Amino acid sequence: MKRRATPLLALVVALTLTACGGGGGTTDVAPAPADPEQPASGTLRVFAYEDSVTPEMMDPFQAQNPDLEIKTATFDSNSEAAAKLAGGFEADVVEVCLDEAEPLLKRGLLRPLDTKGVTDWPQLAFNDSDGVRQEGGVIMVPLSAGPHGVIVNTDEVSREITSYADIFDPEFNGRAALEGDYALPPIAVSALVKGIDDPMNMDEEQLAEVSDFMNENRDHFRALWRSDSDLVNLFKSGEVVISDGNSGQAKRMQDAGLPVEWIAPDEGTLSWVCGFGITSKAENLDAAYRLINWQASPKAQAIRGKNGYVVTNPDAMPLVPEADRATADPSSLADAIPETYPPLYDQWARAFETFQASS
Repeated sequence: MKRRATPLLALVVALTLTACGGGGGTTDVAPAPADPEQPASGTLRVFAYEDSVTPEMMDPFQAQNPDLEIKTATFDSNSEAAAKLAGGFEADVVEVCLDEAEPLLKRGLLRPLDTKGVTDWPQLAFNDSDGVRQEGGVIMVPLSAGPHGVIVNTDEVSREITSYADIFDPEFNGRAALEGDYALPPIAVSALVKGIDDPMNMDEEQLAEVSDFMNENRDHFRALWRSDSDLVNLFKSGEVVISDGNSGQAKRMQDAGLPVEWIAPDEGTLSWVCGFGITSKAENLDAAYRLINWQASPKAQAIRGKNGYVVTNPDAMPLVPEADRATADPSSLADAIPETYPPLYDQWARAFETFQASS
């Protein structure tokens, strides 16, 4: 998927574990601030994917709120985030991805938001996507999105790459990688390779077929990558010449001088949507809404667009560098296959564990 965690520098301060454990939160709607434009103070604790809390994204917010102490930490998946929050990890804001949100919801770790406190809410793309509203409440504000396709080293691969199936081609035995941080992307990619048009809603028989296919091909892969940095380093070292991945990751590699291209596969492009939600134990609600409004603003969204992601605020488009506007445009995902939480996810997770262990 998306955005993966690595240690951050500058403003990033690790969140602390507390001895209080689970319990004590509320799932009532988080009241909107009386004045969303009022600079925040106190302490704001943010738990998110790497690219949402980089200095580039957070320094302007800090400048707007000089009396606010910001503490951030990163995670690899919403399952990891849910486990840590349930265990006592304290945060006011947590990044939520629509395909991964179920563990946070099952444990009652999110408070619905009052969209009156989100300045740009009416115009945000994906604000009506499946999963944004749960039982009538808005659980997150969409802040980034992206297509999941194929990344290829164009210096090392001379032939045309057109599909996810190319990743599995014997030509790339020992030089291919596949996302390996959680079950959904690798299983969905493999399902599309097997000709299953609706991978999120596979039945047990289809899932078993895909699982067998993945296990048969486990030794084909040089690595199962878990983070943006993992994937970049695999391409940089030359160990890998082809992988699944998103346009933002390809942009990061291109900015580092690597000869890569991102390709929308013939089988259909998977797509993800992520954003910020408020935790059930949030203490600084005014600062939480203030951060969400900054991240949804045209200026912050333009940073997302420049970094290769799809923006959610269309007012950001004129601020995105011209070379990046095609990939930043929300309409680019109109025909994509949305990544959503599969009904049989527990079986997906078991199949993925078997795949990981089958090498």
